[in-house]
Amino acid sequence: MPKAIKVTLITLLLASLALSFNVGCTISNPLNSSPTVPAASSSPRTSTVTGTDVIDEAWQIIHNEYVEKDKINSTNMTEAAIRGMVEALNDPYTSYMSAQTYQLSRSDISGTFEGIGAFVGIRDEQLIIVAPMPDSPAEKAGLAPGDAILQVNGSPTSEMSLEEAVLRIRGPKGTSVTLQILHIGKTEPEEVKIVRAAIDVPSVTFEMKGDIAYFRIFQFSERTDVELSAKLKEMAQKDAKGIILDLRSNPGGVLSEVIKVASHFIKEGVIVSVVDNQGKKTSTSANGADIITNLPIVALSDNFSASGSEVLMGALQDYGRATVAGARTYGKGSVNTFYQLKDGSGLYITIARWLTPNGRLIEGKGIEPDIALDLHGDEAVQWAIDYLKSKRN
Repeated sequence: MPKAIKVTLITLLLASLALSFNVGCTISNPLNSSPTVPAASSSPRTSTVTGTDVIDEAWQIIHNEYVEKDKINSTNMTEAAIRGMVEALNDPYTSYMSAQTYQLSRSDISGTFEGIGAFVGIRDEQLIIVAPMPDSPAEKAGLAPGDAILQVNGSPTSEMSLEEAVLRIRGPKGTSVTLQILHIGKTEPEEVKIVRAAIDVPSVTFEMKGDIAYFRIFQFSERTDVELSAKLKEMAQKDAKGIILDLRSNPGGVLSEVIKVASHFIKEGVIVSVVDNQGKKTSTSANGADIITNLPIVALSDNFSASGSEVLMGALQDYGRATVAGARTYGKGSVNTFYQLKDGSGLYITIARWLTPNGRLIEGKGIEPDIALDLHGDEAVQWAIDYLKSKRN
């Protein structure tokens, strides 16, 4: 049974590759029976065979018949076969992980890690920075959303899976990694050397801007709802007239936290639905939060608001609880699960798609804002303040 559901992009931290369901299971190894080499035939077989039958047959023939026995490495062949099957799916969120990578993937998003402090994803088959964390080594080195990572310590990322690239980039504090970065809007890449550090992953910040409550949710970690609840109580004492939820470059996180956060703004009803490969839909509803506000909301979005933040904005938009303003979001609406294989390696595989309460597909489409803005930083925040004030009149 699933232990936790996560809907985030990968973090370049020491201990977090967990993106979705933490599930363990096993699959069968290749058959151990001796093969029979078929006689040559000019006519095709008429019997029905499955894909695994052919894989097993090829495996057995190679092991029994290949002329140079010392070149046969079962571990390498197994890994190559699985990687080939995964690559044939052409899904950036489905991948094979070595035993080492799989063990790293089992760690939860708890708040403090070691690494460079950035979220990464795949866009147009390129490894990109989705968001550097505030005051992280990545941010201090000048990395920004949309920057492409071309090389890690001289090795091209085009030849790596997402997980392999992450494993090479992160590491213990005090050590360094050299990245070749193509900054967004630039034509020539540059090398950036970053010293890894211990990183306290932020979740929620809050301040009053006049009579408007401004919340910045950086990601949905296991402490997000606790932090947000305390800040909502503080807000209630300050006679706020409106709320800004800044979800720009928020890569997602733990789904249960997304549901809890949404439940502060949506009293009842479905928050998100999941449709599996059999067409079965499973819905999750608001959980009746202790603190519920009816204040008007502006949710700020950008091209790097992804996954869990898209779930939240989709629900707020469908229920008319917020005006989404900014840019179309990232479009990461797939549900993924980990499976551990018998040798300790693992598969991270897409098993379903997220839908908004009204049945809108997030994957590959994202959330279209109600109001498109070509504003950034504090300018977008000021626009949201002015918008909320204008609606009172």
